[in-house]
Amino acid sequence: MHDRAILIVSFGTSCDGARERAIVAVERAVRDAFPRMTCRTAFTSGMIRRKLAARGTLIPGVTEALAALRGEGARRVLVLPTHLIYGEEYDKLRVEARAMCGAFDDITIAKPLLADYDDVRAVLAAIDYGVPRRDGEALVLMGHGTAHHSNYIYAAMNDYVRDIGPDGCYIGTVEAYPALDSVLARLAKDGRRSAVLTPLMLVAGEHAQNDMAGDGDDSWMSRLRAAGIEARAVVRGLGEYEAVRALYCEHARQALADA
Repeated sequence: MHDRAILIVSFGTSCDGARERAIVAVERAVRDAFPRMTCRTAFTSGMIRRKLAARGTLIPGVTEALAALRGEGARRVLVLPTHLIYGEEYDKLRVEARAMCGAFDDITIAKPLLADYDDVRAVLAAIDYGVPRRDGEALVLMGHGTAHHSNYIYAAMNDYVRDIGPDGCYIGTVEAYPALDSVLARLAKDGRRSAVLTPLMLVAGEHAQNDMAGDGDDSWMSRLRAAGIEARAVVRGLGEYEAVRALYCEHARQALADA
């Protein structure tokens, strides 16, 4: 056990395959990038942890994981969130981590994935490169959305892609603004007749599989088709892109350098 550790914190998912392809892939990349530091995992969602525990998979919360690290002899810890924005879950992990500060010489908390426009540019470039488009095909990204004030990032990203690119990119959210209706209105205004949908989420879990690409009448795929737009889906979480995993590692390096 090293006295320096990284706690990789995700919201979590109960979809085993999606968790392996995205969250575990990010964790593996961080471990490979920091071989001289102990790396551990935590999920902020109590609901997800309970679901997994009922199936025999035990993943701790932030407080429990930090206490375990302290018991193993860690003195300096970097908390690396895989969360996308400075939202409710990020706030929650920050409160829990700060409450444990007295147990360590230092606890540093890295920024979320989409913390600034350099991050936005890198993530959008990774998706644009990783999701090849046909001629004239729009790229529609489904974010989660939140009632938290940090939800402004999604509208700001739409402004960004209109001004800078990638061309033909449209961003909406499942649970907040901009909603799918806003995306549909912009697609119609721009005369788009075809689109590929993909998640703007770490994990391509239930939202991506059902709300985005599902067969139900209310899925984004079905709604686009009902509007006369030829639609297909690439069900791939952000953690599945090598460039995004590299960005998480860079966030860890920046936080360690600033500690």
